[in-house]
Amino acid sequence: MRFLLALPTAYCLLPSYCLVLACAIPTLGQQAAPLHVHVNLVNVAFSVRSADGVLVTNLTRDDVEVFEDGLPQKIEFFARSADLPLSLGLVADFSGSQEHFLKPHHHDLQTFLDTVLGPRDQAFLLGFGNHLRLLSDFSPSSSQLMQALAEYERGHGHYPELGPDDEDREAGTAFYDAIYYSVVEKLAGASDARKALIVFSDGEDNSSAHHMLDAIEAAQSENVRVFGIRYTEREHGHLTARNKYGTSVMHRIAEETGAADFDAREGDIQTWFEQIAEELRSSYELAYYPAAAASPDGSFHKITIRPKRAGLTVRCKTGYFVRTAGSQQ
Repeated sequence: MRFLLALPTAYCLLPSYCLVLACAIPTLGQQAAPLHVHVNLVNVAFSVRSADGVLVTNLTRDDVEVFEDGLPQKIEFFARSADLPLSLGLVADFSGSQEHFLKPHHHDLQTFLDTVLGPRDQAFLLGFGNHLRLLSDFSPSSSQLMQALAEYERGHGHYPELGPDDEDREAGTAFYDAIYYSVVEKLAGASDARKALIVFSDGEDNSSAHHMLDAIEAAQSENVRVFGIRYTEREHGHLTARNKYGTSVMHRIAEETGAADFDAREGDIQTWFEQIAEELRSSYELAYYPAAAASPDGSFHKITIRPKRAGLTVRCKTGYFVRTAGSQQ
């Protein structure tokens, strides 16, 4: 959701420097990827759930506090948006590690579409191994999307690829590239809609041209939430080190983009999809001008949103890097 339409005219007249939002999650020992925002107003989208997991939708500006580096900030804009149309990317892993999960992928994709896709929504379908194949472009029709998947599984048809034509991928799984190019080539142009990727995979990668931080930054910069549905093949009932790394990757990408990840072998997938739909349909947005003086380029600032009611949990991006206009990472 873009704040420009909802904010006062002064928003357009401010001196510009670039703020970069990011999640301050130190998982895997890597620096959190930034989200570029070319104004000095800090925008944060967030959702709130109660202790029993119920989405809280009745908060007002007076019910939350926002802090930057521990200092309280004045909230300039606060709203809860509901029933925005959805622009979704369904990203299914068809690499060798997923060959035992093709039927579950098919079934769960159908369940997701039946649960989430409404008449004002649209979705595209990407299948990937070491190549990224667009099985169906944006469509409001779940039957059209599933027909495209069925044709692909039968080996019928020719499918355009995302990403540069000259990329040579020798290994079998381009997980990071699937997220990166789904964002920059398909979702980046979507406006006036809430955007998300639903990724069906084990999170393992061995052939991407981009790395995990590229995928995270691309998603953050376009306000795309990346939900992960994990299908991990276990050896003798146990996860290997590679399996565990893939699990941590999917968890990190989800958290840093304000989403969530789920293990397809645990719990009720219908319930998860209902939760994803609920969260995509309704969330809060707030904005503030940092109370402290302008910071030097490259500095990081932690954001904390704290509900005044006890027992509530907030899910959002948790910080930003300052980038002056035209600076390079």
